[in-house]
Amino acid sequence: MQAFVQYIFDPFFAHPILNLLVVFYKLFLLIKLPGAFGFAIIALTVAVRLLFQPFFQKQIETAKKMQELKPHLDNLSSKHKDDKKQLQAEQLKLYQQHGINPTSGCLVMIIQLPIFIALYNTLNLFLLNGHAEKTITAINKVLYFSFLKIDSVNSWFFGLDLVKTPKQAGTWIYLLIPLITGILQYFQAQASMPKASPTDAVVQDKPSSAKATEGKKPEGQGDFQKAMNTQMKYMFPLMIGWFSYTLPIGLALYWNIFSIMGIMQYKKVNNKK
Repeated sequence: MQAFVQYIFDPFFAHPILNLLVVFYKLFLLIKLPGAFGFAIIALTVAVRLLFQPFFQKQIETAKKMQELKPHLDNLSSKHKDDKKQLQAEQLKLYQQHGINPTSGCLVMIIQLPIFIALYNTLNLFLLNGHAEKTITAINKVLYFSFLKIDSVNSWFFGLDLVKTPKQAGTWIYLLIPLITGILQYFQAQASMPKASPTDAVVQDKPSSAKATEGKKPEGQGDFQKAMNTQMKYMFPLMIGWFSYTLPIGLALYWNIFSIMGIMQYKKVNNKK
């Protein structure tokens, strides 16, 4: 595993991201922008998000289509509840008719995962050890160009030290960071749940006899979906908020910018007529 990280993961993922972060940092230093390292993290986050824009767009559009097909999928589940093979065939046929690949969301996450890990490791390297001579030497060693080499990192950003954790700082201004992070994650989770389509209302308005047969969900399906939505909407923001309480706030800055861009993209797609 260590050999994989050293010879494959770092050169192809971590090192390019580290170099890009330093490029932004040096650029903002050149124009004498206060809080250059904080803005470098923001610029890097935006760059990564834009890099994956087509993948995010496809994932969000697929989720919206799946929501629109939900009443039809419920009907198929009820109709073929005793024949799983036929159910899978009918579901696949429905997906193909609407140009949906239900596995696309997993593929997007798999593609993103190495970038996210590399980005975390890069920021963690800077933020936890940004002033250590040994760490600065290690960073300079993997930079592509000599003019990118750094002597130190000024980690202050709008009166906050990006290397500190809210848990360490303990002051109210730092403790606001995990609260803001959790709130933004909540709104992102909420935005990721598309509004009910008109077909949902059609299914709900069926006579009770029809509901008992065609529109009835298999036992446990509704409860499972409800539990998943609750975890996404409440538990995940609490978990991310806790992480941002224990990690340097520079990492929370990255996460919050990513969340804001995600909220904007979800809103844009879900508001399309």
